[in-house]
Amino acid sequence: MDELTLVIPAKNEEETLPTVLKDLKKYKLNITVVLEKSDFKTINAIKDFDCNILYQSGNGYGDALIQGINNVQTNYFCIFNADGSFLSKELDGMFSNVKRDNVDFVFGSRYMKDGYSEDDTIITLIGNKIFSFLGNLLFSLRISDILYTFVMGDTKKTKELNLKENDFAFCVELPIKAKKAGHKLISVPSYEKPRIAGRKKVNALKDGAMILISMIKLFFKR
Repeated sequence: MDELTLVIPAKNEEETLPTVLKDLKKYKLNITVVLEKSDFKTINAIKDFDCNILYQSGNGYGDALIQGINNVQTNYFCIFNADGSFLSKELDGMFSNVKRDNVDFVFGSRYMKDGYSEDDTIITLIGNKIFSFLGNLLFSLRISDILYTFVMGDTKKTKELNLKENDFAFCVELPIKAKKAGHKLISVPSYEKPRIAGRKKVNALKDGAMILISMIKLFFKR
């Protein structure tokens, strides 16, 4: 998988990221970790690992991902969590899917048959179901887990989407703009593990409101 670069946004992940990078050593791929310059603990924790560190110039989850993807030089990229919740063994299947003709983006889904989450709460489950329903209703995305960012795709086509959301609204901006651009999106089952440190960084109400506003703006923008 030397055509693939993992983009790992990491903020205060000194407890978890070394474990994630150690697990990824068995794969032949490129890794870019996006960090804030002031995050000395995480920087120091991964200093002995073979990965590219990209220092984030702005702020926010979406901003980190956009900078990371824009920095990718391989044909394909994959967003990968630093908290230990993603199963690395799923990378092979996703890469096989994205390499197929006319498949531009592969989205992991915890809600398909054979998918599951050990980390979901009732609040995040309900919120995700609502936003996934809206995505399918308003944009015909056919994605069952729109807020889950275990996503692999074509780097060049992603850069052309002109992604701008610097917060968690990035989760919906990517699939919606990809669909509007005429790209083919598919979902595959994914199993989410409990995050190693056990801390969620999502504020359900605040981030949910931003995501809803973003979807409305994208719906009316032609």
